[in-house]
Amino acid sequence: MPAWNPFSSDAFSLISLTASINKLPFRPMRIAELGLFEERGVSTTSIAVEERNGTIQLLGAKARNAPGTPITSDKRVARNIAIPHIPATGAVMADEVQNIRAFGSETMAQTVQDRINEELEKGRQSMDYTIETHRIAAIMGSYYDASGSTTSLFTEFGVTQQTVAMALTTTTTKVRSKCFDIFQGIKTGLGGLPYTGVRVLCGDGFWPALMSHDVINASYLNSQDNSAVRGDPTRSFVWGGITWEWYSGTSACKIGDDDAYAIPEGVPGMFLTRYAPAPYQETVNTTGLPYYAKSEMMKFNKGIELEMQSNPLNICTIPRAVIKLTKV
Repeated sequence: MPAWNPFSSDAFSLISLTASINKLPFRPMRIAELGLFEERGVSTTSIAVEERNGTIQLLGAKARNAPGTPITSDKRVARNIAIPHIPATGAVMADEVQNIRAFGSETMAQTVQDRINEELEKGRQSMDYTIETHRIAAIMGSYYDASGSTTSLFTEFGVTQQTVAMALTTTTTKVRSKCFDIFQGIKTGLGGLPYTGVRVLCGDGFWPALMSHDVINASYLNSQDNSAVRGDPTRSFVWGGITWEWYSGTSACKIGDDDAYAIPEGVPGMFLTRYAPAPYQETVNTTGLPYYAKSEMMKFNKGIELEMQSNPLNICTIPRAVIKLTKV
């Protein structure tokens, strides 16, 4: 009777592994944690977009005989954007579980599954980090295309970025007046669309300049909430009707040191994540999922190879409503 081989178990199929990687514990990264981006799967590998009056609209895919999405006469430009493909690989070798083998026992299968979950978790962490990088780029006014390079939304669609110079290096700057400029810019960018609040994500140099500014400190000295100036220097605070926070990034995923970005919150459809299906026979033309995983037996049954992937497009549909702030 041939020995039982857990590596060929149905538990390691595309369906089961994809379900596993989507169920893994979520590891918060700040943009994902804020819930700014609306996530949804699509059945295509590209998205049609158009720019109209400063707003970028995603056009949904439809059946071949269905009527098209109405396009008004003031449309500036429409084009397809291919959705990026983010793959990762891993492997589980047979000799990693050789010392716990027991004939007819499920113990070995469980150990193999544990090792597979470890690989899936590492792959998902890498993909989550990459998606966070794409989302930061979208907030700053660009998007990652299928080639892995960034394209400016402002250049691509002929709109301009709004900027407010905060002049934080000048002690007499009227910071509250600058806050009003931010609200004015957001109002102009949204064109009357409602929003629930404003959050500013600050770079490494902008943040301490803001916290230590004389006007900010003076306003809190005699306040009950003076912990904003004497407590944890990394904690966010509200000033001028705006929530200010430090975005702690990395060399590859960061906001410019002397920059910050003011984001209107609660605007439906402003920040979007769209997931395309994986390029597998089983998933073509299905609604995309955030993550996929698949396994394949190695030569001579030495183990299994794992492939993990995500296919996300992260985009800001109203880039003019995100206000770039400069320290000087």
